[in-house]
Amino acid sequence: MRVTVGTEPGRPGKENEDFAAVLPGAVVVIDGASAPPGLEPGCTHSVAWYARTLGGLLAGAVTDHSSTLAEALESAIERVVLAHADTCDVGNPHSPSATVAVARARGDELEYLVLADSTVLLARSDGEPLAVTDDRVETLRARIESLGEGPLLRGDTRVFSRLSRAEKIAAYRNHPDGFWVACTDPAAAREALTGSLPLDEVRSVSVMTDGASRLVDLFGLRSWAGTLDILDGEGPSGLIRRTREAEASDPDRTRWPRPKTRDDATAVHWILSS
Repeated sequence: MRVTVGTEPGRPGKENEDFAAVLPGAVVVIDGASAPPGLEPGCTHSVAWYARTLGGLLAGAVTDHSSTLAEALESAIERVVLAHADTCDVGNPHSPSATVAVARARGDELEYLVLADSTVLLARSDGEPLAVTDDRVETLRARIESLGEGPLLRGDTRVFSRLSRAEKIAAYRNHPDGFWVACTDPAAAREALTGSLPLDEVRSVSVMTDGASRLVDLFGLRSWAGTLDILDGEGPSGLIRRTREAEASDPDRTRWPRPKTRDDATAVHWILSS
């Protein structure tokens, strides 16, 4: 087995809010997220602190093979909440949060978990690659755009025009009609996408944040199979380099509208067999 890792902040000198851990037989990747501008998070800690703390605790939890990945994540979220409950308002819905992606070999199975918009990309020995991506936040964005000035999806009396687009999305974080992330509610882990494949059918596993998957799911410049070609030939650093080149070609974000010109990008490429 061979594992390569690449990570880079969105801007030079900016703190990287991604986290990656490589363990014997497992990979954990976290992508931290902050509250929309103007919303008080009620937390004294940075998003990077949340991502690192959650990632470290989760890395420890996934080594316990008696627990499912969802159970490991639920335990890790609960422990993060306890770690800053005495100093922060952990009941605030706008507290720092994170997306989570995990892959683990357990027995003769390769297990995976994805919560929010990170990706686990599985290269199968026979057949097309399998990309596991939680697209519920993108589905929500599309629903919000289609409603225009209409009422919130929850059916209350507030009007969308009074909220920014980011605030509208934030209103549906960790809600059945919206999307789920790791934040202050451990039960969100139960909403993660999980599954497994026979270990001997998996050639490689790539785990990446949305900043590293942009060539496919935002820019449309590569297929998942093409992304695997980059990872196999150039590694995660090559994938990130190509992503930066695409971002630099559209500095005004007109070709590819997006909140950030450049985003933190992290990818781990785990080769199980040739």
